[in-house]
Amino acid sequence: MEENATMDNQSQPIENENEEVKVDGSVADEAADTKAEASEEATAEAGSDADKVKELEEKCAKLHDDYIRLYADFENYKKQSLKARSELIKSAGEGIFANMLPLVDDFERAMKAMENATEVSSVKEGVDLIYNKFNSFLAQNGVTPIETQGAPFNVDFHEAITMIPAPSEDLKGKVVDCTQKGYMLKDKVLRFAKVIVGQ
Repeated sequence: MEENATMDNQSQPIENENEEVKVDGSVADEAADTKAEASEEATAEAGSDADKVKELEEKCAKLHDDYIRLYADFENYKKQSLKARSELIKSAGEGIFANMLPLVDDFERAMKAMENATEVSSVKEGVDLIYNKFNSFLAQNGVTPIETQGAPFNVDFHEAITMIPAPSEDLKGKVVDCTQKGYMLKDKVLRFAKVIVGQ
């Protein structure tokens, strides 16, 4: 009986081993199922990743194309504005020169009149008219003469060519004489007045 008990004990582990094998088999099946699901998910993820990469590449290509077009537009704008600017510089004085032509015509008429003139007063009157017309033309374009006679010497407007003893006490440090008129264009000095200053 003891031998039978021992045999029963030995046969039990064998049954248990078989059960374990069955358990191991079901675990293996579950592992295989899990692996299959994981590989399907990985394939699906790989497919979706490939789609995302393709989508991003398309976006990148579109942005690059937009950038190239924008850059080309900007380059064209720069060229056009440079061209317009150079044309403006070339033709900036066109209006002024067109307005000066009548003055040239007046001078030509005055020179013809001087050839046959017998009276100096009529020639002087004609030259005075042209001079006044020319001064009004300058004033219309914002050019005004700089005041000098008796004005205090100012380096912002005057250029001293020499200094002489002042003829009177009140002319010390002031302009005594002007050898060349100065002109302003609005608030800017076009030409400094050349003056003689009393000391």
